[in-house]
Amino acid sequence: MPITSLIINPGSTSTKIGIFEDEKLLFDETLRHATSEIEQFPDVLSQKDFRRKIIEDFLKEKNFDMKSLSVVVGRGGLLKPIPGGTYEVTDDLIEDLKGNKRGEHASNLGGILAREIGDSLGIPSYIVDPVVVDEMMPEARLSGLPETPRVSIFHALNQKAVARRYAEENGCKYEDLNLIGVHMGGGVSVVAHRKGQIVDLFSALDGDGAMSPERSGGLPVLSLVKLCCSGKYTPQQLQKMVVGNGGFNAYLGTNDMREVESMIDAGGEKAEEAALVKKAFILQVTKDIGAMAAVLKGQVDRIIVTGGIAYDKSVTEGIKSAVSFIAPVTVYPGEDELLALAKGALRVMRNEEKAKIYGDIR
Repeated sequence: MPITSLIINPGSTSTKIGIFEDEKLLFDETLRHATSEIEQFPDVLSQKDFRRKIIEDFLKEKNFDMKSLSVVVGRGGLLKPIPGGTYEVTDDLIEDLKGNKRGEHASNLGGILAREIGDSLGIPSYIVDPVVVDEMMPEARLSGLPETPRVSIFHALNQKAVARRYAEENGCKYEDLNLIGVHMGGGVSVVAHRKGQIVDLFSALDGDGAMSPERSGGLPVLSLVKLCCSGKYTPQQLQKMVVGNGGFNAYLGTNDMREVESMIDAGGEKAEEAALVKKAFILQVTKDIGAMAAVLKGQVDRIIVTGGIAYDKSVTEGIKSAVSFIAPVTVYPGEDELLALAKGALRVMRNEEKAKIYGDIR
């Protein structure tokens, strides 16, 4: 009998949902929320009932019987660091999401909405591979200053999903492979998968690794210290410079690789600058790949490139030409978060793996 799942992926101004029958997408929709609608709520948690009603109203419009659902899956939010996997939405997980103990973000609503809807139907609810997945080896946590440890916040859902996809397509197990994953979107994360665990990573969110369309990545430290002490910028402005207005935005005023390519094609002075930024981006990503190859001691089965920028063949070819000596490169453009969430629940529902319990993680 097929397993029918409702997938919920809340963003700051939208809620993406999908209905799957096993791995087959029946339909999906991005339910957009006007700024005026969102601004009436004092915080993210207070949007819960508003978003639930929109989801349920949409499913009614589609004449979908919610009683036919087998499971509800939400995007994982900002929880404590946890190993990758599919987690049952338990009371203690809900408590941390509602309390914003690790930060406030729309994704926190994913697990909360999944649990409420699941409980109302008498079916299980799960989250899968949230951004806080942490499987780093102890020595990877040291940065050089005890006050600034390296942390694990990255594109865990897509990184894990494409790694498992590669394993399935090649008749092997994720747990038997050494892989380097390269996610290139608004942010960039380059990670080392060792036998089913991500043991080290570069994540541009925290000022680490390659620059990205919106983030500065790693910076010369003393120059940054001088900038911070110059008195020209507030702490909030500096944070925005590093995460949001860094990378492509800082050099070219765009966070879209397609616009960068258009600048290059148009010719002129801006074309030279855009071409230089593109070359620098490819160089920084490939340097990160080389570092992760060293983490895996050169024993790399495959390099997997994914994310929105992976649609740009000139970028992926530039990466291949630089790192194919390490291992073959496979490209999976884009990211299918709804399917990744559905597959996480299916592995549990089919008894292929056991759901993890958040409260059991120390």
